[in-house]
Parts: sequence; structure tokens; C-alpha cells
Amino acid sequence: MRLHSAPLALLLALGATGTLSAQQWLPEKVGSWTAASTSSSISAVSAALPSDVAEETGFSEEARDYTAGTKKIHVELQKYCDPTSAYEGYTAQLNPGLQTSALAITSAVEKGKYILMLVGNLVLKVEKPTDVSADDIRILVTDVEKYADKSPYPPVRSYMPEDGIVQGSQRYAMGGAGFRNALQASQLGAYSGLTKEAGFEEGAEAMLANYRNGKESGTLIIIEYPTPQLAEQHLHHLEAVLPQSALENGAQVERRTALLSLVLTPSSAAYAENLRKSVNYETEVVWNEPTHSLTDPPWVMVLKTIFTGTFLFCGVAIALGIAFGGFRIVVKRLFPGKVFDRPKNLEVLQLGLSGKPIDPKDFY
Repeated sequence: MRLHSAPLALLLALGATGTLSAQQWLPEKVGSWTAASTSSSISAVSAALPSDVAEETGFSEEARDYTAGTKKIHVELQKYCDPTSAYEGYTAQLNPGLQTSALAITSAVEKGKYILMLVGNLVLKVEKPTDVSADDIRILVTDVEKYADKSPYPPVRSYMPEDGIVQGSQRYAMGGAGFRNALQASQLGAYSGLTKEAGFEEGAEAMLANYRNGKESGTLIIIEYPTPQLAEQHLHHLEAVLPQSALENGAQVERRTALLSLVLTPSSAAYAENLRKSVNYETEVVWNEPTHSLTDPPWVMVLKTIFTGTFLFCGVAIALGIAFGGFRIVVKRLFPGKVFDRPKNLEVLQLGLSGKPIDPKDFY
């Protein structure tokens, strides 16, 4: 779960944009390809991302042309604050119908046009990928991978069921801009009111994807929160802004501990329920603290403890008495009248009630 606030994310995004844009990471050579131009920065406004999503994710980009003989390709390297924001930027560029590539990384291919590859907090885009061998693409990935942040991607992406998903419709949102863009990409702009009530400023994360199974279809949205209490709170907020017609058509918000799920524009209420149930989210409550039962000991053990303690105390008292007495006798033998039994240094207050004075020697 990624905790953030909108102002903090914005500051990090702006700071990261200035830092990353100053660094040039695209190599001079990629296998059999040689750079035909110097690396250039591209404005976030003119890039593939909407400006608000680019600002939210800390987007910056550099681009370079490469040639091999008469062939020419265009490579773009998109840089983000971290892998979480990179995943939002990556999914924001997907389109329904894109296929995954054979590369051992998260990637999507628009046949004959371009390939998108997610590498940590970086996104590589190579145009005309059919002109490039798979080995050269792997070399390019290896060259830029050394600059990438290797932190894990948001776990909420793994909760989406795979059965019936429309490839390329997946969208991840860590903030309001990404969520609004995801709704618009799925032709759900009428539900933009959900953005304000989703609670992204409190650390919410969302995934959205279209599903189709025969004649059944719908758009599944899941939103994960830091705590179940926040999920319960925003469940009621989301229900309040859903149109009554949507609720009657099966757009019910369901909570599983800290995760909310709902299906918009489902073909039927039954299909919406099946989609919600198929979300790969399980919780397990584990009690790690040691436990014990309180029982009274038998009275025999109580008596034994009492007698044992008493005899031990008496034994210690006798041993200390003998030790002190022995020490006194030894000192008196070695130093008679110097340490103990010193009548000359002893003064006795007398009341004079009898005629016989008290001799201090009588005390010894």
C-alpha cells in the first residue's frame, strides 16, 4: 500500500521532473543501431500523457533516433518519480487490443507501430519495433535498466481477475488525475464524481479494467485503502454519488476489509456480482502474541512454596549470624580492646538514683 498526500506527491513530482530531465540515459549504440541524433528532452505537455497525469507522476522524457543502414527507429525514455508512478504512466498509454510481448518484462505491443516496456521507474517506447531484433531490444533494456529504481510495483494490480479481461484496458491510479483519465479512457466520464470521494489524498490506490465474456461485459474498479476503517468510510461516500440507475443495474460497492470493488455499466447484475467475487484479494488474521491460561496451583504446591521459603530465610539468617559472630570473635582475638569492647570510649548517662556508679566494663 502506497501512502501519500496530494501536495506531497505534487512536490515530489515537480522535483523529480527537474532532476531526471537533466540526465541523458539513452546510449550511443544499441546492438547494430547507432544514434543518429543527440538525446533531446520532450515537454510533458506534448507527450502521450495528459498534462495533469504527467504532473502527478513526475513525468519527464528524452528521445533519440537510431539508424542501422537504411532503417530508422525512434526511441523515447520516459522517467517517473518511482515504479508506482511509472506504472500509472505506463497503463495510461495502453489501448484495448494491445498485446503482451515475448520479453520477460511488463510490456505491450501495438503491432507495426510501437512497443511499450516498463522498467522500474522508467518506460521505454520504441517505434517500428518490427525493424528491431529482440536481441537489440534486450540490449537497450539492459542499458537503461542500470538507472532504474527496482522498488516493487503496487500490489493492487495483482488483484484484478484475468478471466475475460480486455487486454490494454487496464488502468492504475495513485491520484485523482490518473483516476479521471482512467474513467475517460473507458468511456465512463459521467462517473467522474467518484474521483473526489475515492480518497486518494488519504492513500487510496485504484485499478480499472474492462471485461467481456460472451454477451456479458462490464468495467471493474477496485480501490485499496491503508485501513479497513477508511474503506468503510469511503464506501458510503461512493454510494452517495452513484446514480440510482447505476445502483439498480448492479453497480454495488462491496468491501473486503481494506478493498472496495464495484462494476460500472454491467450487462447484468449477476455478471457484476461474479466480477466482484472473482477479485484476487484474500485476507488472513494472524494472532502472533503468545497465549496462556490462568489457573490456581494446588494447595500442596502452595504449602511447599511457603515452607521452602521459610526454611530458606531461616537458613540465611543463621548463616549470617554465625558469620557475624565469627568475625567479631576473630577481631577481638587479633585486636583486643581496639575495635570492639572499648570501655574507655564508652560513656554512660547516669541518673544517680543509686549510690553505686555504673562501670562500663559491666557491659562486657
